[in-house]
Amino acid sequence: MTKFPVLYEESMNTVLIQEVIRYNKLLAVISRSLKDIVKALKGLVVMSSELELMASSLFNNTVPEMWKAKAYPSLKPLASWVTDLLQRTSFLQSGFFFPQAFLTGTLQNFARRSSTSIDTIQFDFEVIPKPVSEIKEKPDMGCYIHGLFLEGARWDNEQGRLAQSRPKSFTLKWLSCGLFQRPIGNHEPQASTCAQFTRRSLVLEPCLQQDTRLTM
Repeated sequence: MTKFPVLYEESMNTVLIQEVIRYNKLLAVISRSLKDIVKALKGLVVMSSELELMASSLFNNTVPEMWKAKAYPSLKPLASWVTDLLQRTSFLQSGFFFPQAFLTGTLQNFARRSSTSIDTIQFDFEVIPKPVSEIKEKPDMGCYIHGLFLEGARWDNEQGRLAQSRPKSFTLKWLSCGLFQRPIGNHEPQASTCAQFTRRSLVLEPCLQQDTRLTM
């Protein structure tokens, strides 16, 4: 709280604090439940139905329901889920608990600095053709993101545009570049087709939190 105080001029501090609170609640549930199941296996406490379900989930390599209730959306099996959680809690390097708050915070910062209504702005995107490790400072406006997966296409760094995916390679991770998000007015961007997408053009495609597209 001292290092990242709640400020009107910096919405990201509020987002960070909320993320830390959510992850701490999840980690507390995991820690408490694991201690309880160890005690139950030793006969020190009663093995409740909730702990039995948790033991069954651990045996079947699935995330226990009591963890899912406090966790972020994910379809990963337990082993991959734990690896992902460790990456996420390493200062949120893998992903946000609630990414919508992060995106809204970015728009709020722009709206407050430019005295613009948040309802009249949206995101512009620019692919940064250099490794994420070389990006040392935050931008004056907007944010850098990385770790997105492309499905059905790939990014061509040499030409700076989307290209057809290579044979037998349907899903790719953007490892070699960052993505710069910059809020702009609603009237500025022009939508383009996938084949025309370059570093400064926009494609209207969904960005999914999970690796499986779900329909209602």
